[in-house]
Amino acid sequence: MAAPTSRPAPGVAPGRPPAGPDPSDSGGAGDVEAVEQVEDRASSARDTWRAFRRQPLGVLSLGVLALLVVVAVLAPALAPYPAGTGPSVLAAPSGQAWFGTDSLGRDVFGEVVWGTRSSLLVAAGASVLAIVLGTLVAVVGAWWRRADAVVGLVVDLVLSLPVLPLMILVAALVGPSTTTIVLVIAAFSWPEVTRVVRSLALTVVQLPYMDAARLLTPSATWIITRHLLPAVTPVVVVSVVLTASRAVLSAAGLAFLGLGDPSTWSWGRILFEAQQAGAMSSAWWLTLFPSLAILALVLAATLASIAFNDARDPRSGARR
Repeated sequence: MAAPTSRPAPGVAPGRPPAGPDPSDSGGAGDVEAVEQVEDRASSARDTWRAFRRQPLGVLSLGVLALLVVVAVLAPALAPYPAGTGPSVLAAPSGQAWFGTDSLGRDVFGEVVWGTRSSLLVAAGASVLAIVLGTLVAVVGAWWRRADAVVGLVVDLVLSLPVLPLMILVAALVGPSTTTIVLVIAAFSWPEVTRVVRSLALTVVQLPYMDAARLLTPSATWIITRHLLPAVTPVVVVSVVLTASRAVLSAAGLAFLGLGDPSTWSWGRILFEAQQAGAMSSAWWLTLFPSLAILALVLAATLASIAFNDARDPRSGARR
């Protein structure tokens, strides 16, 4: 009696094994994981924004920052560039000059408007440089533990230095210009960013999912860009706002001391020229309006960063 012959399964050619999953084909699992990560981040961003909108001070601060940005962008349409001299010297605020005039008869409103543009440019440039350098140093120190001791030593050393006198010294030696101000502020601002980001990054690299990522791939660049940097991004966002506000204060201080760019209007330059003309006490509007602009930016940036920090924290009352 002949042995029964086995028949191939339907859809399988004779002499070929049934098709199974290819061990080398991991693209599907990777795509699913990437999609899940994007969805989780989008959901977290929506929750953070929903919690942020529940905080009136945070929304108001964000509106003030947006208004300052609009003023900086639309400066040519809001006021002519203040140059030369005017017919009315040290005139009080009126319908013709909303913020009054300075010692040369120039409109203070135009000076504040154009000073908003230059002050925000300095703040943006210095904060971007400080954030990039500070985050890079923090991530390197957290991932490669041998470098962490050097990073911690350098950060502690720079933070212990008297920042303002060194800023004045460097700006005086190099020469007053917008580029100099941006570089000087960024050079003394990145250690604070590194300290904040490094403290969180050191905690993240010890989490179990980071160990699983090390087992999946030996590429440190892939793990840092896909897992470590997204984990510290909320702290980086807060650091951007706070660093920008400190940059505005530093730039105004240097300009008030005569180390700002003399060819560009800034809030600090308005105060400097009022002091040089001896009109700080007699013409109150020369100091009031640029000081209010500095206060508005710094206070709004601080309150917005606090509100964002509370909104992204699941344990805070804002998320409930």
